[in-house]
Amino acid sequence: MRERVKTAYGDPVPDTPDPIAEAHRQWSGRWPEHADHMAAVTSVMRAQQLLLSRIEAVLKPYGLTFAAYEALRLLAFTRTGTLPMGKMGTRLMVHPASVTNVIGRLERRGLVGRGPSPDDRRVVLATITPAGRDLAEEATAALNESGFGIADLPASQAAEITAALHQVRRTTGDLP
Repeated sequence: MRERVKTAYGDPVPDTPDPIAEAHRQWSGRWPEHADHMAAVTSVMRAQQLLLSRIEAVLKPYGLTFAAYEALRLLAFTRTGTLPMGKMGTRLMVHPASVTNVIGRLERRGLVGRGPSPDDRRVVLATITPAGRDLAEEATAALNESGFGIADLPASQAAEITAALHQVRRTTGDLP
């Protein structure tokens, strides 16, 4: 059995034609008015799988998932290192239960503290610890060094992708 060729990130290089292109061809024969939309959505979903895999591989040595990294980074960006957990959910665009789970895991590692707001005891605050801030900085350096998994993509193309996805987010109601 011959060994599969891999990219610089360890992803296998497909030895078959692009499955999304084949799906587009099939869709075009049956539902031509929907083929481009199907291919766009399928391409975004596949790209998300590939990028998340690369990002998670970079973060693994730090014991972080991308969700945990985002929470740490968000707290590190604030002036005080503290945010209400409800506001974190909004800024991270995730369900409150997801924030609770991520903060709980980070708290058990001593990277985040959690407690009631002194102004409103109904509000729970998450606060990054010095160890959490240090880890966020180390992980950020690693992600920056990796080019967030797309280092070989020119910055201008990354900006074009961001702009195109901004429009997708707008048309699906994520943005005003």
